[in-house]
Amino acid sequence: MINSSSTSKPAMEDSTSAPESRKPVSNAPEAANPAPAFRSRNLSIFYSNKPAIKDVTLDVPSRKVTAIIGPSGCGKSTFLRALNRMHELVPHTRVEGEVLFEGQNLYAPNLDPTLVRRRIGMVFQKSNPFPTMSIADNVLVGLRLNGVRNRKVLNERLEKSLRQAALWDEVKHDLGKPGISLSGGQQQRLCIARAIAVEPEVLLMDEPASALDPIATMKVEELIRELCAKYTIVIVTHNMQQASRVSDYTAFFFLGNLVEFDGTDRLFSNPKERQTEDYITGRFG
Repeated sequence: MINSSSTSKPAMEDSTSAPESRKPVSNAPEAANPAPAFRSRNLSIFYSNKPAIKDVTLDVPSRKVTAIIGPSGCGKSTFLRALNRMHELVPHTRVEGEVLFEGQNLYAPNLDPTLVRRRIGMVFQKSNPFPTMSIADNVLVGLRLNGVRNRKVLNERLEKSLRQAALWDEVKHDLGKPGISLSGGQQQRLCIARAIAVEPEVLLMDEPASALDPIATMKVEELIRELCAKYTIVIVTHNMQQASRVSDYTAFFFLGNLVEFDGTDRLFSNPKERQTEDYITGRFG
């Protein structure tokens, strides 16, 4: 289990099969019923006294891509950041309820959030390579901060991570160049390589392609689909077409509430809630 003195992985929590009948929003979607990586239970998050998300209960399937959609200010990014306690960096934040990761409460009082973030990586909306570091050093910074010094291990992880991020062939002869010398799309893939270099189990992505051109966006989307073979991926996106292209499951948030959660194909083709239908058909948002 994750704890303040160990990074060994906890056993996955047992999962029971879903009945064939439609389950409430609070439970995992009916199709396939993969074991959940995360289970949020009655999760509410407040900035000062203002609620950002309200009483959200949601199972996030393991080794799948889950998209979170909804209009601006609906709580999408707050929920995403709750999955690795990143919002705690914002002053005057309060959490009620719990988030279970493989059966363990991430908000247990004795749990070091740094250990949580090693296992649950984050890629932000704006690519943020460290400006004074080379391409190679950008990828390896997390490993070095974790005490890895073996040159062979570092070199192997560097190539592996850049290959997984579909960037190796483009930069293998320029590893000493600054990370910020790359194009916008390459910088975002560099940040993905940096996130996966420490070998997390989950990748959280907050609007990872919103600042990219269509070709770079396509490459990031292809990368997301490839990475879900190894990682649980949760992506926040304002682009419903992107959600439909890359995700297996979609959650629709509105005004801090989880309105609907289902397999992406079903949610977009046959939503059960009127608010969902109105949003995906462009009646508001």
